[in-house]
Amino acid sequence: MSILFESQQACDEYWMQYALTLADKAEQAGEVPVGAVLVHNGIVLAEGFNQPISEHDPTAHAEIKLLRAAGRVINNYRLPAGTTLYVTLEPCPMCAGAMVHARVSRLVFGAYDRRSGAAGSVMNVLQHTDLNHHAEISGGVLEQVCAMRLQTFFKARR
Repeated sequence: MSILFESQQACDEYWMQYALTLADKAEQAGEVPVGAVLVHNGIVLAEGFNQPISEHDPTAHAEIKLLRAAGRVINNYRLPAGTTLYVTLEPCPMCAGAMVHARVSRLVFGAYDRRSGAAGSVMNVLQHTDLNHHAEISGGVLEQVCAMRLQTFFKARR
């Protein structure tokens, strides 16, 4: 069953709240609180949260965990047209590259990553003119909430 929304903004905020609940799972596990959810036609295809520390795997970012799970669900490494990936932090180059290969149609992220963001802050892998796939990008959805979650986490660790 898919959910209907009054506006694209309401839809994006709803799914970003969902991603924030996944970020909570990461934080509870001692990971950097980043969560992600993949939606197609209003239905969750897959979800993920950061796990590189617990899995001893530098590639176990929320987006990579989500893309691996989605591939298993749809039995394909390429996503269907119209998928939207919601994530609480702007993707890094690794995750953005994986999104290009998976054919994510739209990326919506919360907090900007001014140090390694690859969806417009430092570089823009998802819309690079030399690549054969480009994703629509909407950044800053619930930005303050997402940024505060990360800031609070890192302050507590110092």
